Amino acid sequence: MITIPYLTAVSTYFSYGLLFAFGQLRDYSRRIFDWWSTNNLHGYAPICLAHEDFYIRRLYHRIQDCFGRPISSAPDAWVDVVERFSNDNNKTLKINHCRRTTKSTRCLNLGSYNYLGFGSYDEYCTPLVIDSLKKFSPSTCSSRVDAGTTSVHAELEECVAKYVGKPAAIVTGMGYATNSAIIPVLIGKVCFCCYLSCGDVTPKTYVLQGGLIISDSLNHTSIVNGARGSGATIRVFQHNTPAHLERVLKEQIAEGQPRTHRPWKKIMVVVEGIYSMEGEICQLPEIVSICKKYKAYVYLDEAHSIGAIGKTGRGVCELLGVDTADVDIMMGTFTKSFGSCGGYIAGSKDLIQYLKYQCPAHLYATSISTPSAQQIISAVKVILGEDGSNRGAQKLARIRENSNFFRAELQKMGFEVLGDNDSPVMPIMLYNPAKIPAFSRECLRENVAVVVVGFPATPLLLARARICISASHSREDLIKALQVISKAGDLTGIKYFPAAPKKQEEVKDTIKLD
Repeated sequence: MITIPYLTAVSTYFSYGLLFAFGQLRDYSRRIFDWWSTNNLHGYAPICLAHEDFYIRRLYHRIQDCFGRPISSAPDAWVDVVERFSNDNNKTLKINHCRRTTKSTRCLNLGSYNYLGFGSYDEYCTPLVIDSLKKFSPSTCSSRVDAGTTSVHAELEECVAKYVGKPAAIVTGMGYATNSAIIPVLIGKVCFCCYLSCGDVTPKTYVLQGGLIISDSLNHTSIVNGARGSGATIRVFQHNTPAHLERVLKEQIAEGQPRTHRPWKKIMVVVEGIYSMEGEICQLPEIVSICKKYKAYVYLDEAHSIGAIGKTGRGVCELLGVDTADVDIMMGTFTKSFGSCGGYIAGSKDLIQYLKYQCPAHLYATSISTPSAQQIISAVKVILGEDGSNRGAQKLARIRENSNFFRAELQKMGFEVLGDNDSPVMPIMLYNPAKIPAFSRECLRENVAVVVVGFPATPLLLARARICISASHSREDLIKALQVISKAGDLTGIKYFPAAPKKQEEVKDTIKLD
């Protein structure tokens, strides 16, 4: 739970209120001046919702230069950020545009999910990817059930299952679709429970009522959309709070289904390994214990934790000592630690076979490209040391050291930093909307590229800058970033917890940052 300083909350509400008031005034003035102008859209319904259009025009467009910055290089420790300029005189569309130029700036990259540094050239992975490209072409141009399955796809699924510690796995071409397309299959109209118990491949259809999804309040949008698309009843428990999860489970089991009060046919609890906007690690042991007690399935999304944490990079289960047999459905993506694309579901052989018969992401979507699949296989081999080197162990040790060092130094400076140790994701709280562009622009001016996030991606009061650390960052890179962030923090006034004065012996052991 984030405790917002009282004055900060008041000033944030005041800033949003001021922006809203001036935006409404400008809209009212425009309606007066445009009242007699010719409108070719008379009789048409508006394409955009009024409040969404207002937010985009009056708030987002003021700071759009802070978002969607194109890069013209690999997402390594340093990137080439394309310079943009604002076109304030666009009379045709009546909106401000940021247009790119032919110039670029070399910036320290603190925004990519390139946790292990596989997003750029790798001495082992890249040659194998090039060979697969020559042999199989860039795309299969087909779904998995038609001509989209190659020997590399079969090897990838075996590799993933072995790596995460499950009997089988299925791979999809898009990480977002892994959640949004598979959750409805697991707890939608087709019975998942009966298939697990009897192994019958014949679909057994139930009415939409009967399934219950209990989701963490801060789960990713892909999980939210997948749950809504399933037609199941959805309940939410307080973020990363096992005690509240247990209360919700007790209440729902006691009440049963809406109106009929019949017992639930299946209950699935959905959590994430590392929450991407908070940097917090899931309290998985407690959650698994509660789910076993109440006979609920556990669905674990490891998009940000697989490959990034744990002694051998096997994610939150390895880090927290949870047996993978106690997690019914393990989901993850290859877009972060493995430097590729797509996602996976790992579970029992019956579950994976069922998904291959029913999942639209497997039946209809184009399969993951063969070079991308080869990149994943090669990255896993490097992580496990099967490439004949110890680079994988070095990468895992480096990202852990980098993350803990960077987080500790930020906290010493007085920033409010969310998340847990070992997590490579560390949000710095900004709160006030005016500080979003100020912090971003000041960092970019000093050649440090950061990601800033505000409403509606976060709650209204909880704007933040999200720092992502990589194993490819050197200690010199991190020290430079800390110097720039400290300066930007002083200028924008976001050091909400001034650091306590250090003792003399502590000063000697502290790395000089200024």
